[in-house]
Amino acid sequence: MPGGFGFAEALAALERVGATLLVRGWLSANNVVFDEGPDGPACVVDTGYVTHLDQTLALVEHALRGQSLGAIINTHLHSDHCGGNAGLQRRWPGASLSVPRGYREAVAPWDEGLLSYQHTGQQCERFAPSAYFSSGTDLQLGACRWQVHPAPGHDPDAVMLFQPEERILISGDALWENRLAIIFPALAGAPGFDDAHRALATIERLSPLVVLPGHGALFTDVAGAVQQSRARIDAFAAAPERHRKHAARALLMYHMLEVLQSGRAELIEWISRTPVFREALGCDNNDELACSLATETLDRLLADHVLRQQGETIVLT
Repeated sequence: MPGGFGFAEALAALERVGATLLVRGWLSANNVVFDEGPDGPACVVDTGYVTHLDQTLALVEHALRGQSLGAIINTHLHSDHCGGNAGLQRRWPGASLSVPRGYREAVAPWDEGLLSYQHTGQQCERFAPSAYFSSGTDLQLGACRWQVHPAPGHDPDAVMLFQPEERILISGDALWENRLAIIFPALAGAPGFDDAHRALATIERLSPLVVLPGHGALFTDVAGAVQQSRARIDAFAAAPERHRKHAARALLMYHMLEVLQSGRAELIEWISRTPVFREALGCDNNDELACSLATETLDRLLADHVLRQQGETIVLT
């Protein structure tokens, strides 16, 4: 992939396409806001977590600078990427909502068993898409057309958005700069690692100059990020138990960032009954083992001083 494309050049490219990247902290994914153009309304890609809705509304409204939001697009439907959908539509009732077509059977009846929210024990306010789009098509984001490309691995139905003239990629959770997103299908024994490699191969073929990731700041060392992600995927594929422990740890921290504190017994019980943890810890049909491994996961985070116990209460450090 070509090098020599720096931060100043990346910002200039974003300005040319009318895009503003809103870098969010956990629990929310980043938002990308587009100014309205001659052929398209002002729009936003991904909308954060539902408990951050007030912050999302304030940030998006500030980025719009008086424009009316006309469209909402999601790269995928994990709770941190679409939790603000309903709230943004209430604020701008005329805004359309478009999501990848692979989610249609789950979203149309709002089946939280097929969606990830029940599985992960996370929240998401119900929303109703006005359109579904497929990989291989284009979307109008503000003034420019963006290509839709598949991004399996982290989620089978996720997509990436690519602007070919400026070579900007909105990667969702398919590529971060210094970390690797959980490969959720692999927790269930599906070929998620192979799919994640296929998403990286697509990124290499597109050869973007700038990546706007789902989490973290924009970056231009795309080749380096792809190389690191490949190495992490290979390491997890060679030792799936490491990936399972990584997933359990990351998901528990996400929950603690949401609730901020929890009783120790209550937290162990929540871990041991939440489907994604039982899947990650390999104890789907064994309640006693689930409780034991939940305790082990929590105690590991306490030993690492990421969490702290005060009496019988667990808090963030």
